[in-house]
Amino acid sequence: MNRYVDKFTSYLEIEKNYSPHTILNYKLDLNEFFKFVGETPVEQIDYMFLRRYLAQMRTTNPKPRTIARRISTLRSFFKFLQRENLVKNNPATLLMSTKLDKTLPKFLTEEQVNVFIEAPDLMKLAGKRDKAIMETLYSTGIRVSELVGLNTDSVDVISNVVKVFGKGKKERIVPIGDKAINAIKEYLDSRKSSSKALFLNKRGGRLTDRSIRNILDKYIIKASIEQNVSPHVLRHSFATHLLNRGADLRSVQELLGHVNLSTTQIYTHITTERLKKVYDKAHPRA
Repeated sequence: MNRYVDKFTSYLEIEKNYSPHTILNYKLDLNEFFKFVGETPVEQIDYMFLRRYLAQMRTTNPKPRTIARRISTLRSFFKFLQRENLVKNNPATLLMSTKLDKTLPKFLTEEQVNVFIEAPDLMKLAGKRDKAIMETLYSTGIRVSELVGLNTDSVDVISNVVKVFGKGKKERIVPIGDKAINAIKEYLDSRKSSSKALFLNKRGGRLTDRSIRNILDKYIIKASIEQNVSPHVLRHSFATHLLNRGADLRSVQELLGHVNLSTTQIYTHITTERLKKVYDKAHPRA
């Protein structure tokens, strides 16, 4: 089994160009499956075997999203094994995915965003860095994993664009506003390090995803926002505010780096505020 997994993960990395984080999730899902497989040869695994695995998995009450991801992993894994002629048939073809309820992303109002971003103490270097981080997240809508990967040369202060490496190591160019550019300039002018990483921790190393989470948590309390604000909430707010102000869905899709428009469409269901304005303006008997 380990030999098959090694081949599969090499395929994901080289041919599919998946990120290390995504590949790790595939490995974790397969490890859970192999605990159930035991000594059973992979050639003897059929559809009914996988059904028994799903039944056993549901007894541990994992989240529906976890079940759906593990089914997807099994499909990809056995499809790869069949392609490589390591198994004759793909027993995962008929597995039905768990239907997931789409949860609406949380977002902040424009006023809450302003209070949040203005919370850092700009007399301190850490405060200048934190303001630059929040301005960048809200101005560009990039993922936190994309933010921590930014280098000083990723930001073009003349053209007001940022070069981002997103999911699947795909590069895209996103616009960035003047307020975020000015916050970044002020931070870089104040720090002494010559590190190529854009945002640094106290020790001069690149910030991590967890560090960004901790930074935001601090300002949630300071700004007295009674809501769970993750880095993704600023991304959700970015998309929501653009759509509320008339941006078209395709443009927002490009800015967010979504492969499918259906992923972006969830933002059209977030708020009724814009719908009410359109209704009041357009309906003859509103």
